Amino acid sequence: MEPADLIVLIREAFAATAHPGDGFLQGSREGEDAFAAVEPFRGIGDWEAMEPSELDRNYDALSFLSEGGFRYFLPAYLVADINGELETADAVFHLAGGFEDASVELPIGGKVYRRKIGKSAFVNPRRYGAMTFEDYARFRLSVFSREEAGAIVAYLEYRRDLPDALDAEAINAALDGFWRSRAAGAPAQPDLAAHLEAEREFMDEVGGTGV
Repeated sequence: MEPADLIVLIREAFAATAHPGDGFLQGSREGEDAFAAVEPFRGIGDWEAMEPSELDRNYDALSFLSEGGFRYFLPAYLVADINGELETADAVFHLAGGFEDASVELPIGGKVYRRKIGKSAFVNPRRYGAMTFEDYARFRLSVFSREEAGAIVAYLEYRRDLPDALDAEAINAALDGFWRSRAAGAPAQPDLAAHLEAEREFMDEVGGTGV
């Protein structure tokens, strides 16, 4: 897909994506770094209003935004990346990480330690029990609708096929392990809209009857 066509696809796919509200932009509440990373996004009601330089300076926001915030502002990063306007922010890492197993060997004190990283590695057993990085990735990325996931598939394929791509294996693992099935079977935007309307009608009825 040509870059210009891909940008159109992304804009169309995320056109109906709702802003979660400034009070729900921040995911992590631990430490001042999370607040500082998300702060530039508060008060921004249109992701296309974000300057690429601002996105690049706040590359760590991709880690600290809530799922709703990540969903809403991701297309800004995708478009800026396609236009070659990012130097530090790496959307691919956040979309493709957690679906491929790997390991590293660390020689320490005369012994070589093999450390497993990737999808089957545990996040933090004391805090999250048996949750693996693949479990976490699936949870965080399940926020995307069918249309949005389809645009993400196109973006990842575009990035994978660039001549200087360094993360083709990780992208393929993510496409095969999650994104293609997400794009084929996730709830669609009309499904989300119908649910919200049904919830509104229900709450109106509940309020009207004094229940």
